[in-house]
Amino acid sequence: MKSRSTSSANINPKVSAPGIDRETGFVRELGLFDSAMVVIGVMIGSGIFIVPADMARNIGSPGWLMVAWVFAGILTISAALSYGELASMMPRAGGMYVYLREAFSPLWGFLYGWTLFTVIQTGTIAAVAVAFARFGGVLWPSVSEQNYLIAPIHLSQRYAVSLSTAQLVAIFVIALLTWSNSRGIRYGKLVQNLFTSAKIAALAALIVLGLLW
Repeated sequence: MKSRSTSSANINPKVSAPGIDRETGFVRELGLFDSAMVVIGVMIGSGIFIVPADMARNIGSPGWLMVAWVFAGILTISAALSYGELASMMPRAGGMYVYLREAFSPLWGFLYGWTLFTVIQTGTIAAVAVAFARFGGVLWPSVSEQNYLIAPIHLSQRYAVSLSTAQLVAIFVIALLTWSNSRGIRYGKLVQNLFTSAKIAALAALIVLGLLW
């Protein structure tokens, strides 16, 4: 008589190895805490440290500022629920590419994929790196957009190429994080958890100080 204890790979023919779904190709390397940190890290970017000041200046009222944040929170929750529903309906790698391809046509998925690669994601990465360099300049004044290593070389009346210490720091940050992600998901999630936890702690400290002092 054979033993009744079998592995999940034998029970489910879709699973070729522990934690690997043969149909979708997903590898279950992220736990609940890791997944939560990924989502929090994506939602809470450098904008939270930059945008509120401009919002406060334009709105001019603490009460209406809170109303704007509540309204934005409702929109964000609606988007999160929509993405969650789409992900459960189409559990395949690709995200928005898959949803646009299935909802409209492969053309729109193709265009979005290349736009994400050449403009959306690259622009976001550059903006976050520049914001990091600017805030770093508060602690280290030598990191500045006015401190040029290579003076501006004018290619035309409106366009010039230069290299400042702030730009150098931004490039270094992008290269460092790219390298850390290339090390694999196990190493990448440790970096993600560390940075996101530090970000949450900093925001919590700002909230407490704002309420008490």
